[in-house]
Amino acid sequence: MEIREPKNKEEWDKYYHLRWKVLRQPWNQPIGSERDDYEYETLHFAAFEGNEIIGVGRLDYLEPTTRQIRFMAVEPSCQSKGIGAILMNTMELDAWNSGATEIILHARAQALGFYEKLGYVCIEPSHLLFGEIQHFLMKKKKG
Repeated sequence: MEIREPKNKEEWDKYYHLRWKVLRQPWNQPIGSERDDYEYETLHFAAFEGNEIIGVGRLDYLEPTTRQIRFMAVEPSCQSKGIGAILMNTMELDAWNSGATEIILHARAQALGFYEKLGYVCIEPSHLLFGEIQHFLMKKKKG
């Protein structure tokens, strides 16, 4: 497995398709809803198995010492195999090496345990996506 940013149109298409398939399609959201206005201002990470993308995540720079992990998704048939943890570790390393002292994320209720195992602390409920998916603000401090 290789973790890197997509390099060409085909890889970017696969990257965004996986984000849509896991994070939007189950709630009948249209293709395109998996993107926002900050795609070109952030760092993108993809887990490649051969030519296939099996996991994705995005690292946003919020402030000089705060980063946010967003749009984490792993191909359903590849979940529970450590791919998400490897993606998270890679994004965290980038964040810490760039001067971050804190990483935040907004996790869906069913993902809280995954992030807690990686050292994130649940702070409070944050937003309700599509009127039904409760998210929780989580934080991790460097060190």
